[in-house]
Amino acid sequence: MPSNIIQWFPGHMAKTRRLIGENLQKVDIVIELLDARIPKSSRNPEIAKICKEKPILTLFNKASLADPAASKAWEAAFRREGQYALFIDCHTGQGIDKILPTVKGILREKVARYEDKGMTGRKLRAMIVGIPNVGKSTLINRLAGSKKAKAEDRPGVTQTLQWVPTSIGIDLLDMPGVLWPKFEDETVGENLAMTGAIKDQILDTESIAAVLCQRLQAVAPAAFAARYKLSREQIETYDKWQLFEAVGRKRGFLIPGGEIDTERTAGILLDEFRACKIGRITLELPEEKTPETEQMEQNDEF
Repeated sequence: MPSNIIQWFPGHMAKTRRLIGENLQKVDIVIELLDARIPKSSRNPEIAKICKEKPILTLFNKASLADPAASKAWEAAFRREGQYALFIDCHTGQGIDKILPTVKGILREKVARYEDKGMTGRKLRAMIVGIPNVGKSTLINRLAGSKKAKAEDRPGVTQTLQWVPTSIGIDLLDMPGVLWPKFEDETVGENLAMTGAIKDQILDTESIAAVLCQRLQAVAPAAFAARYKLSREQIETYDKWQLFEAVGRKRGFLIPGGEIDTERTAGILLDEFRACKIGRITLELPEEKTPETEQMEQNDEF
């Protein structure tokens, strides 16, 4: 994959940072949506810094597409850090009913103060943040009980701020989804591209699909082999481009002369991964803590 692909991703972080800062005082809590398949890569590193004065509830969306064992590992990692997290799925409804009690639990002291003042009917307010195509609008529509926010399966639909009342007692402020202008780690950009957070039209989809083959070879070899009828030798010895071409040949995606139709092969690989047809797959796991790393983190705090 070309190293300069990370330069292609659009970003309006400065504008979004300003919008978040200007509206942070209007909310009681920040709800951050991540993609459960790529929890690290879908987490904008600026959000925690910008919202540090507010409690943050992290929702791992698209949980039905992610590996359950990996999701448990991520949940445990967040708990160790004292962070609030839920695994949900806006399409299946998984975990949606846990959002309100979790928010009330996080804000229990504030809720108690409201009740002491006789403000038992006061609605809580939450700001929703997340990268494009992570499911913010779909979540809002579920909580609102009607189609209040425009939701499409493509990145960059929400462009403006909007307040949305819900049926669960929380008013939601939907922020525009934004990608940061440049990634220090190229893997982050690749993961975002593979899961659909970046518009395919601006990507080299063949390169992205080849990288996906490499990831599937590492994290889900059995599911990858089964879906595309690849042999054990292919899974164990082929490089990413050989795997990519093997998929094209197995599917019969050939053009005159016997060459692989790379565009069609890339489209099928990306579409089937995103639709969970290869299997429930998580592309990254939390880093394991060791006594040494914990001591280093403690030293960094001083």
